[in-house]
Amino acid sequence: MTGEGGSGKGEGVWTGRLRDVGHALGRLARGAQRALERLLHPLRRRLARERLASAPAPTSVLVVCLGNICRSPYAAALLRQALGDRGDATPRIESAGFLMLGRPVPGVGQQVAARRGIDLSAHRSQILTAAGAQAADLIVVMDGEQERAVRALIGGTRRTVLVLGDLDPEPISARTIFDPIGQPEAAFEEAYERIERCVGELAAALGERRMGKAER
Repeated sequence: MTGEGGSGKGEGVWTGRLRDVGHALGRLARGAQRALERLLHPLRRRLARERLASAPAPTSVLVVCLGNICRSPYAAALLRQALGDRGDATPRIESAGFLMLGRPVPGVGQQVAARRGIDLSAHRSQILTAAGAQAADLIVVMDGEQERAVRALIGGTRRTVLVLGDLDPEPISARTIFDPIGQPEAAFEEAYERIERCVGELAAALGERRMGKAER
């Protein structure tokens, strides 16, 4: 009896230690990944700007995130606001996601957006489709996984797919613009603040492309 109990206790100790080691290795891996993303950010930013500068001025922009209820509707609305109405030179700007159809922006997201001058009360989530993606000249996503998913969806068609966080003019802690869904107000403030910085860079680049197109 004692031996069996001791054996069980020993196994429990080893299980706990293995779990702790696993957690430590996970933290190390995440730290290494973030360090790599910080190092790569200046290069990714330069390449993103070059791609925007060399591509034709888009007539349609599709902004994508996972659920299309927090990040992408805010980014799309900001981009519309920043570009304004310039007649035929104004691109169509829409947003979509990978999950359910018809969901509103969470109340806290609406409140934070409203304080920043953006009304998201009428937004309802849309599902990303192959046809919708292929109809856009420029597709903007929130992380590398979404970039890969979109590229798989559009196949070999020539579309510019851009990770929005690559345009961040400030040093980054991660490439991904993190999803604030289910988080407190401060998380929405942080996500929306970063989206504003990146959309500002995107709007400036697209504005330059439209001006060049108009001059020609």
